[in-house]
Amino acid sequence: MNSSERHTLVIGGGVIGGFCAWYLRKTGRRVTIIDRNEFGAGCSHGNCGYVSPSHILPLTAPGQIRRGLKGMISRNAALRIRPRLSPSMWAWMFKFASRCNRRDMVSAGRGRHAILVSSRRLYQGIIEDENLNVEWKTDGLLFVFRDQSGFEKYGETNRLLKSEFGVPAEPIEGGDLTRLEPALQPGIAGAWHYPNDAHLRPDRMMSELHRILVDAGVEIIGQTEMKEFVGSGQNITHVRTQGGEIAANEFVVATGPLTPMLNTVLGCRIPIQPGKGYSITMARPGVCPRYPMLLQEAHVGITPFDTGYRIGSTMEFAGYNSRLSPERLRYLRDGAAEYLVEPLAEPVHEEWFGWRPMTWDGLPYIDRTPDFNNVWVAAGHNMLGLSMGAATGKLMTELVTGETPHISPEPYRIGRR
Repeated sequence: MNSSERHTLVIGGGVIGGFCAWYLRKTGRRVTIIDRNEFGAGCSHGNCGYVSPSHILPLTAPGQIRRGLKGMISRNAALRIRPRLSPSMWAWMFKFASRCNRRDMVSAGRGRHAILVSSRRLYQGIIEDENLNVEWKTDGLLFVFRDQSGFEKYGETNRLLKSEFGVPAEPIEGGDLTRLEPALQPGIAGAWHYPNDAHLRPDRMMSELHRILVDAGVEIIGQTEMKEFVGSGQNITHVRTQGGEIAANEFVVATGPLTPMLNTVLGCRIPIQPGKGYSITMARPGVCPRYPMLLQEAHVGITPFDTGYRIGSTMEFAGYNSRLSPERLRYLRDGAAEYLVEPLAEPVHEEWFGWRPMTWDGLPYIDRTPDFNNVWVAAGHNMLGLSMGAATGKLMTELVTGETPHISPEPYRIGRR
């Protein structure tokens, strides 16, 4: 059977599933996407929109355990852990804690670096070649420090990123910073500028991705939830949904933070915890930043779009909690107010939350499942699903088709320890 006769079913209509479908369709396959909601409705919709080769280091940094403990007792912290009786969460936390050292952090950084660099390059090509209207900007990203001590201490991280990965930042201090970015308050200590980072408007990206997928012949079916696989031995032939069965030759599971709910049908454990993030999208303020920025002490992200302005971030481990917390939204507003001349604007277009698919080592799973010959998983991209989306789609297609991978898939294997 040649590729033009093969049918691939992608389960999950976020940015990862969308790019998997895009690259698979380019091989001549018939491709279908199903999603339990609608295409682009999950965490791909309301994130900060960064395409960030700078985001090399995972959360498993030295000192993170102390910050995690603080997040269990403080209601006003960027990292919030709600204690609950969940064996899977505590097992995940134990593995996470065991990785909070320099050696494991740098090791995970190598896997993240490869896919981030690839994705940044691929985004540029896709946006230009397909003429995508996604408010794409390549001004870089600012890591902003209110306090001098934090700004100077980040120099150690900059030296690490430069020596290990060849990704240096440019320091900008005091008055030079406010001249570069007048939206920042006077007296801010400084910032580190990563010039190769980019950003876009995520909801526009998902809308445009939907458009080019449909134009390419990909079928997208919303409100269709996978229930189970149907097959014989190690070969799956159908997926059973609430609306009936869908037959295919190959199956790619790209269900993000919901993937652990499929562990039984996948025949393997995908250890992901949902990390709840928030954002507020509003009109552009009168003094609107030119640059996207991470306000480091507050752990708040700021993204200016051509058609709006977004404050986002925070990390809340609260299970699959669907409450839109006023406390978390207030934290974003208060954090922005510590740095920006005009942190807020009216009207507010959207207050949003989404579950990020967090892995204990900061790396995604991009691999074939051990029990099935024709089922693959692409999930667990932490806070970097958008940043890693294009390269994940390309790598997954190479694995499905048996092509030589353009980056090593080894860091992303299922069952790693």
